Amino acid sequence: TGRVTANELERLYGNRIGENSILCTDSHKSYIQFATDMKLEHKRIKRGRHKEDIYHINHINSLHSNLKRWMAKFNGVATKYLENYLKWHKWINTFSTEKETIRNKNLIVHSNIAHSYTMVKEFKERQPIFI
Repeated sequence: TGRVTANELERLYGNRIGENSILCTDSHKSYIQFATDMKLEHKRIKRGRHKEDIYHINHINSLHSNLKRWMAKFNGVATKYLENYLKWHKWINTFSTEKETIRNKNLIVHSNIAHSYTMVKEFKERQPIFI
């Protein structure tokens, strides 16, 4: 546990950050090494501040606060289920501005997509089983 290391950051985000991206972070040392290793321009927000010029970390701080508040309702979760809770939280935030009927419809549809998704190509190439 504790703060993330530069190696962990690289493992998590190394192939997800495009060239010429600007990394905007708080003042933790791991971010300095990560930005150097990835050859990224790095804007560090000084301790106790949330904004410098056009760069800020308000969105991530808000997301983190919101997630902590939401997770507190569960009095802790098993690590093996953490991904499910994170996806649930993301889903709630994605559709938070929709009307309740639309949210309910989306919940039913999205909760079944992963189990019923089939491509037309798969139908065309399948072997007949009743011949």
